[in-house]
Amino acid sequence: MIKVRREQIELRIEMMPLIDVIFLILTFFLYAMVLMVRVDMVPVPLEMYASGEQPDPTPAVGIVLKVDGSIHVGQNAVDMGDIASSLQTLLETTPDTTLYLVLEEGEGQVDRGPLLTELWDRMRRVGIEIRLVGRPTDGGS
Repeated sequence: MIKVRREQIELRIEMMPLIDVIFLILTFFLYAMVLMVRVDMVPVPLEMYASGEQPDPTPAVGIVLKVDGSIHVGQNAVDMGDIASSLQTLLETTPDTTLYLVLEEGEGQVDRGPLLTELWDRMRRVGIEIRLVGRPTDGGS
């Protein structure tokens, strides 16, 4: 039997394909990261016009029903019986004021459900338009 002697092949690791694969993976993850950024607004440059004016902001006042059951109009505490008269005085001085009804977040010892319905009823009886302020829903019903 004839023995064939082969030269031992020198093993080597090719680096170029390895570098190509690493850069491919890096590119994939960078692109995926760019796509994950949520864009809420697109910046739009506004033009300047000679006839342009600054808009006057509409004044707004919050009617806050606190956790302890107290009612505040703006920063001032008001009794339930005086709420309609204080709001009418406020609307007489600045008629374009927007009123927001706000429930303070949290739970207290006082049941605010009857207070809220009575407050709403008193304001509707006088003809005061109100808006409710709350947290947006998660998209469900």
